[in-house]
Amino acid sequence: MSESEQVLWQGSPSQWTNFWAFAACLLVIPVPWALWRWLATRSFTYEVTSVRVRIRQGVFSRRTDSLELYRVKDASFVQPFVMRLVGIGNVELETSDSSTPVVVIRGVPDGDSLREKILRAVDAVRDRKGVREVDFSGRPPD
Repeated sequence: MSESEQVLWQGSPSQWTNFWAFAACLLVIPVPWALWRWLATRSFTYEVTSVRVRIRQGVFSRRTDSLELYRVKDASFVQPFVMRLVGIGNVELETSDSSTPVVVIRGVPDGDSLREKILRAVDAVRDRKGVREVDFSGRPPD
């Protein structure tokens, strides 16, 4: 991470994202599967900096993906019913990156505030780099 890059948010998905898997273990599925889901979720981390979003995942092998913030076109906060009950949600980023057109930051508390932080950081990094988003999808702008 460069000196000018600052961490804006860091976290992992909530274990509540495994609610149905854990509930199924009480009824049908063996407990080792639930333990694996818990460990996989625990080994998944997100880091939002003033320049990029990093996603690290993997229990035995590790994979790190990053997305430059200037590529983010839109951000949404989605709260399915069960997540809403426990106060978590997903932040969905629509990007102009060809390999990852949609990035989802899953199961985070106070996701709407995270979405706002990301959008402010996107504007700031675009201003610093002098980058503007141009959409060639053929749809008229809203």
